Amino acid sequence: MAESTSQTSQQPSPSQPRTGGVDDANPRPRASDRGGRTPLSTEYGTTTIADNVVSKIAGIAARDVTGVHDVGGGAARAFGAIRERIPGGSTNYAQGVNVEVGASEAAVDVEIVAEYGVAIADVAEAVRRNVISSIERMTALRVIEVNVGVNDVWLPGDDDDASDAQPSRVQ
Repeated sequence: MAESTSQTSQQPSPSQPRTGGVDDANPRPRASDRGGRTPLSTEYGTTTIADNVVSKIAGIAARDVTGVHDVGGGAARAFGAIRERIPGGSTNYAQGVNVEVGASEAAVDVEIVAEYGVAIADVAEAVRRNVISSIERMTALRVIEVNVGVNDVWLPGDDDDASDAQPSRVQ
């Protein structure tokens, strides 16, 4: 006796994961779905991006967000302030940022100081979005996570430049 079989649609149900190179949470095609090629790896060669490049991009992107007073922990900010006062010293834009960079992906940890009165969760989300968009736009790396740590709140009365407020002994 022959059994009749009904054919079902090949469309995945909402409970089944989609396949074909597109993730529901991130609709960008994966490198494995493009035959291993990415914008950083073509048939003509590969481009590698150093960790410090990604760190600087993330640090600048985090500083650009309204509600972020500074990036980095207390000790890092103190050393940064000293470094900036030394003649020829410059700002370390990677301060307070740790990254892991692979061939086509990056993960970022950022430590920030939030301004008093801002919604910290909103600022953290804005930092996350700005860091992701900046890194992905500039490097073509896929950012898989951005962890934001808020380690201090800056109060408007806090005086970061206390030594500048004292009158000079020499005129």
